[in-house]
Amino acid sequence: MPDLKHYALTAARVRTLTKPGAYTDGNGLTLRVDARGGKRWIQRVSIDGKQRNIGLGGWPRVGLAEAREAALANLQSIRRGQDPIALKQRAREEAQRPVAPAFRQAAERVIELRRPTWSSDRHANQWTESLTNHAYPVIGHKSVDEVTPADTLAVLTPIWTKKAETATRVKQRMEVIFDWCIVQGWRSDNPASAIARALPRRPRVKQHHPALPYPDVGAAIQLVRDSNADTATKLAFELMVLTATRTGEVRGMKWDEVDLDWAIWTVPQERMKARREHRVPLTGRAIEILIEAQALGNGGYVFPSKRDAGKPLSNMVFQMLLRRLEIEGTPHGMRSAFKDWSIETGQDWATSEAALAHKLGNSLE
Repeated sequence: MPDLKHYALTAARVRTLTKPGAYTDGNGLTLRVDARGGKRWIQRVSIDGKQRNIGLGGWPRVGLAEAREAALANLQSIRRGQDPIALKQRAREEAQRPVAPAFRQAAERVIELRRPTWSSDRHANQWTESLTNHAYPVIGHKSVDEVTPADTLAVLTPIWTKKAETATRVKQRMEVIFDWCIVQGWRSDNPASAIARALPRRPRVKQHHPALPYPDVGAAIQLVRDSNADTATKLAFELMVLTATRTGEVRGMKWDEVDLDWAIWTVPQERMKARREHRVPLTGRAIEILIEAQALGNGGYVFPSKRDAGKPLSNMVFQMLLRRLEIEGTPHGMRSAFKDWSIETGQDWATSEAALAHKLGNSLE
């Protein structure tokens, strides 16, 4: 510890000094007085063999006793092998860094950032529902920089084998959220990615949408035609089967996508799963369906909702139709029936994949 008798300044002298110059005290501490009478504390120290100046603040905000205390603390840090200048800079950066949000706040922000890239609000609802049910109860309240791999394991373990698909999606969504947090500077690692080996292995079971055997598709369409279902529903379902498209692509179909003269339906990329424009050639029956649909209303949708012409058909309308008519399979399974037909009747593989708007597996394909 420095000896007090080595100190050269007093509080009274510091207060009365007016002549410009540098007035030393002890432990490398100096009071510098400028031409306008301003006073500030500087400490001259040696760090790793190099002479460095450390600013300790101005007088009277920093008094003599406080300056001496800070100078002594700096010397003690240097003796411990630390760099007080670097420590001060790090503390300043920490103070300026935004406070990390809770996991739920970060998740809601990520959902809003991704929402414009999704074709419908259904994706946002799925994200919110899965995180609300499984992640938020465990880590929703925790600051994102405090969430550990053990925390994410606690989220997934109860559902990893019981609800495999849901668990996989929750894991993927947590990974996206923590990747965003890394970019924001709140984390340096992804705790949801770090637990892959800690999760139990699951048997790989590929589930397909139940499909109607393709020879029975014609009878199913006739059953739909003869039903008392809403006209828009019946027409939209038949067009979906004829064009081998997805339910959402047909339900969201708008008249500005259709060119009846050229018999082409162009689905814009923002409504496609693969985010790529899909051009669908229209058969004679498909054109007949669209001509019939023109009588349904003057709104933008080809197959408007019966309750509100400004909205498309409900996303459950086809599922409920098949269930009510006791037709086996699912709406999406009609695409599988189309693929079965194309294979068994010797149709060109690449053409059938293009009709389904599938991405080809590799550059050679």
